Order: sequence, then structure tokens, then C-alpha cells
Amino acid sequence: MMSILICPVCGQELSKEGRTYTCPAHHSFDIAREGYVNLMAGKPPAVGDNRDMIAARHRTLESGIYAPLCEALRDAASEAPSGLFLDVGCGEGYYTERMAKARCGDTVGIDISKDALKLSCRRLPEATLAVASAYHLPLASGTVSLLSAIFAPMATEEFFRVLEPHGRLVLAVPGPYHLFGMKQILYDTPYKNAEQDTALDGFTLIKKQTVAFPFTLPSQEAIADLFTMTPYCYRTPRAGRERLAALKELSLSAEFYVLVYEKAKP
Repeated sequence: MMSILICPVCGQELSKEGRTYTCPAHHSFDIAREGYVNLMAGKPPAVGDNRDMIAARHRTLESGIYAPLCEALRDAASEAPSGLFLDVGCGEGYYTERMAKARCGDTVGIDISKDALKLSCRRLPEATLAVASAYHLPLASGTVSLLSAIFAPMATEEFFRVLEPHGRLVLAVPGPYHLFGMKQILYDTPYKNAEQDTALDGFTLIKKQTVAFPFTLPSQEAIADLFTMTPYCYRTPRAGRERLAALKELSLSAEFYVLVYEKAKP
């Protein structure tokens, strides 16, 4: 049975027989028992988020605090052309699942973290899920109708390649004051997130939506989970960590930009 995926070695279409993908050149890739396939074979081992980060993000997202962002992404997905949906950096599949439900067509999710994809497999049993890099997407050119990259690496040339004419690209990025209240606790000199240029080669920006909302973390465990799933976890001094760990409740504001692009004409 022919599949949506292409061989990461030679670029030919993969066929699926039982629990193995094979191409005409006899490169083969086994499907893990959880349901994903590793298409990073022959490349340096992928790192991705560690298990603690994945578990913390899973608990945080399941709490519903980012529901307003989820609604904005679902709306963007529903407005895109029907057809193949690709989520780059899908993680544990929280946003992927909700965007997929808003549209018609097959769903593909890729991530470099096997542990994250194991959770995605539970959420999206009908989707095609693969360990793969955003910079080497295992799909043929011009086959994707909607591509999302939610806090994922920006591989603009690859995104342009796989999108069909007039295909949509949906991005979510933090706004300048996203989680600024947490930064005020962590750092002596808190900083705003830098504003990014929204221009992308080969794409036309058709929508920019600000999604901002307050929320409260009701326990030290919830505070620790949010901290662990952010980049601040890697670069916070000990004093800042101790201040955060002393809190039993924390009220914050989230701020995101949802950017919707259309693939420009050649």
C-alpha cells in the first residue's frame, strides 16, 4: 500500500506493508510498537525534548490554560484548503489533534523526539507519525495543503517545497510580554521577547492575530511544570529558581502571535 511518506535516503515514495515502510530501492523502516516510524536513519541521533520536559508540557497543556491559543489555531486550520495536514514539531500532539479535527484530509506529524511521538500516537491513532527533521521533511514536493509549526524550527525552504500552490502555513510564536511575570521572578533584569520580522521568502502573510490572556497556576507543581516546559529551564540562575520554587500560586499573562501565510506564486 502506497503511503504519504517518501524515503529519507533516496526520496522515492514509501509503501507500507504490515509494520514496515519500504521504497523501490529497498530502503526499509520499521514501525515502532507505539505506531511511529523513525526516518532519521543514517543521521546523527536526534535529541529533542527530554522526558521531563515532555511530561511537564503534557500536564500543563492538559490543564487547559492554553485553550485560547488552541482555539485560534483550530480556526486557522478550518480556514485552510482541505487536503494533507502536516504538523512540524508536533510534540505530544496536543495542537495537532485539535487542528486535525477542524479540517478534512490526512494528518502527518513529525518530531525529533521519540518520547513525544509516543504520546502523539495515543492521541492520533489514524495519523502518520514519524521521527524526522524539519529541515528534511519526508514528503514529496507540493503535496501539503496546510503546514503548521507551533514553536517549532523555521525551515522556510522545506516548508515552501512541500506546500502545494496556495497552501497555508500557520505559525505560533511568543509575543513580547509572554510570561513576563515569570521572568520578573526568575531574573534580576527581565527582558521582553524580541519582535520578529514577519516577512518570509516565498510566502504572503494573510493574517496576524494576537492571542493574549491571563491564567493562574494553582500549585507549586503547576508552576514547576510550566517552568520545565519553557526555555528558561536551561538558563535560569539558582537564585531565580529558588524564588520560583517558593511560590504556591502564580498569576501570569500569555501572549502569542498566530501568523497565517499563503504560499506565493512562483
